[in-house]
Amino acid sequence: MSGTAVMTDTNSGIMPAEEENYGIHVLPMPIIVDGKTYFEGIDITAEEFYRKQTEGAVITTSQPSPGDVTDMWDRLLETYDEIVFIPMSSGLSNTCQTALLLAEDEPYKRRVSVVDNHRISVTQAISVLDAKAMADKGKTACEIKSILEKEALDATIYIAVDTLEYLKKGGRITPAAAALGTVLKLKPVLTIQGDKLDSYAKARGMKSAFRIMLDALKADIASRFSHLREQGLLKVGIANTLMPADKLEEFKSEMRKNFPDMELVYFPLTMSIGTHVGPGGIGIGAVKGQ
Repeated sequence: MSGTAVMTDTNSGIMPAEEENYGIHVLPMPIIVDGKTYFEGIDITAEEFYRKQTEGAVITTSQPSPGDVTDMWDRLLETYDEIVFIPMSSGLSNTCQTALLLAEDEPYKRRVSVVDNHRISVTQAISVLDAKAMADKGKTACEIKSILEKEALDATIYIAVDTLEYLKKGGRITPAAAALGTVLKLKPVLTIQGDKLDSYAKARGMKSAFRIMLDALKADIASRFSHLREQGLLKVGIANTLMPADKLEEFKSEMRKNFPDMELVYFPLTMSIGTHVGPGGIGIGAVKGQ
């Protein structure tokens, strides 16, 4: 038996195939396409997912079954003393609450610490990588959980949506609003602050939407995150749903240009978000790192 295993889910943007690279363990999230369940990063790729989506497939999201969660815990506890599990925010999925309940019972009590640090995508990934660094330094799962939850709200995310179609399908906007927005070429800008995905602004075109997100991120960094930037603890992130590589590189270049003094972290947006955002979406944010 040795040390603390760090576990997350694919909502972080880290895929099961990358486990060895990062020294962590990844639970694939289920995606239901036309009634068939797939597991992100296992039997469906991003390209396949967005192809099915644009072809009109009915796509919904789900949380992992309790059995899938505990099966991974059981495997890890064969070789590790304890586990720190960092799922997506409890405000965006029931995965966290289910895991918290499972961890209250034997044989997981006092051996599995479930972190609710209100994050998803790049911000969640940074928490996971920070947890691994802390575990390598000998911190216990309980200590890691306490640190991550204390820093939970030191993060901000903005997402621009290229098409209104999937927000309409998910019931987040009305068909009439979607139709009007499409005619006017409006691109919604959404924000995630802690537990909720909320509307932030509307823009005419993706370039304008990206500028709105940059201005919002700069305002956050200049105000509530200024002390973290001064301490060198703040990182900026970028994430996307399916888009041409050159277009993504343009967005990355803008981020480097606007935040030259901060590390830029990239991970793809999860399929759980992609279900509502669709292809061509872009997200940026800032997050405290260790």
